[in-house]
Amino acid sequence: MLTAHQVLHGYTQGIFPMADPDEDNAIFWYEPEMRGVILPAEFHIPKNLRRLYNKGVFDLKINGNFKQCILNCSNREETWISDEIIDVYCGLNKMGYGMSFEAWQNGQMVGGLYGVVMGKIFFGESMFHTVTNASKVALVYLMEWVKEKEIQVVDCQFINEHLLQFGAKEIPQAEFLNLLRKALQ
Repeated sequence: MLTAHQVLHGYTQGIFPMADPDEDNAIFWYEPEMRGVILPAEFHIPKNLRRLYNKGVFDLKINGNFKQCILNCSNREETWISDEIIDVYCGLNKMGYGMSFEAWQNGQMVGGLYGVVMGKIFFGESMFHTVTNASKVALVYLMEWVKEKEIQVVDCQFINEHLLQFGAKEIPQAEFLNLLRKALQ
C-alpha cells in the first residue's frame, strides 16, 4: 500500500509513482532518463492565451476542490491515476503538500491541474479540461503562483507538444537531480 510519506521520499529521490492499468493498477516508480521541466524564467505565454487570462473568463482557485480536480484528471479512457493514487494525493493535500490550480465557470470546475510542492519545486502530476483553454489558463495561474513563491522549477515528468508551447524542455535526469537538490535545500 502506497503512503504519502513514500511519495514525498520518492520525490526527493527524483522518482514518482504511477499505477499501471494493465497490471491491475499496481504502483510502479518511474525515473525517466529525460525529464520534462519548466523553469519559471523560461515560461512563455502565447499572446492569445495571455489575453484570455487577463479577461478573467474563468474563476481561478487554489485547492477549491482538490479531490474533484484529481478525479477529473483521472476521467479518461486509460489512466495511471488509480483509486490508491487518488487517496494518497488527497492525503498529501491534507498535509499541505498536494495542490490543485483550478479554472471554474458558472460554479463548475472546467479545467485544472494538480501536483505536489516541496521546498522550491512543484511536481506537476496531471491536468484536464472540459472547456477549451481552461487547463492552459490553470497552468498560467500556477506559474503566477510559482513566481510569487519563488519556486525554482516545475517538474512536468514527461514532455509533450502541449507543454512545449509554454517553454517546457527536456533535461537529462542527472541535471534534474541537481535542480532538485538545490530546490529542496
